[in-house]
Amino acid sequence: MTPSVKIGLIFFIAAVGIIATFTFPPIPQDQSYLLFADSRSLWGIPNFGDVISNIPFSLVGVLGLLTVRKHWKDNTRFTNPLEAVPFLVAFIGLILLGPCSAYFHWTPANDTLIWDRLPMTLVFMAFFSIIIAERIHLKTGLTLLPLFIAVGIGSVIYWSVTESQGQGDLRPYALVQFLPVLLIPLILILFKPRYSGGRHLVEVIVWYGLAKVFELLDTPIHVFTHHLVSGHTLKHLAAAVGIYGLVRYVRVRQKI
Repeated sequence: MTPSVKIGLIFFIAAVGIIATFTFPPIPQDQSYLLFADSRSLWGIPNFGDVISNIPFSLVGVLGLLTVRKHWKDNTRFTNPLEAVPFLVAFIGLILLGPCSAYFHWTPANDTLIWDRLPMTLVFMAFFSIIIAERIHLKTGLTLLPLFIAVGIGSVIYWSVTESQGQGDLRPYALVQFLPVLLIPLILILFKPRYSGGRHLVEVIVWYGLAKVFELLDTPIHVFTHHLVSGHTLKHLAAAVGIYGLVRYVRVRQKI
């Protein structure tokens, strides 16, 4: 399969995904999503498990920034120093995600949910940019980064505005979250790596998938563990472990 055919396949799947998403009517925020299984308070912190489990996001983000700072001038890890930019965006998004998601879980509501989703879009879009830059074309990935960020932030703001008007529409945000999840594994399969250590990128994807499973099983896990821990708390921990794979990738990758 030639590179042009591979890129054409990526565009085709993206176009089908976008068109299919907007064939559905607007999707409002399901208010049952805000009813998390573990609502226990501890040390004056409401929803303690879901709030505190956000700390690892910020810790991984700080560790990621320090790792990029250490290696970004190493031309065996970054043949172009600008390649470090999407990594920096992803790790900054993680640092922000910790307190922002904790704020949302402290008082779950539509008004606080926006702060949970905004930094997540930074992480999603930066990671998508990293994959494109490293597997398809460096300049394209870096050029798309600000566009991806704008689309990601715009999707959250659009949802928030429509939700406040009683006509909530999650379709753009759903695309931002799930279309990269569909395309990234395909890109990893179709395009050869420019750097070693690609298994750590796969770790990110696998742990993210596990995190989504924990999220869906929030209450069953809470019941199964006799209220020791909820699925949503485990979701945060699994997602943090997954994104730590990106830190490990920066540490070990070498130009092929």
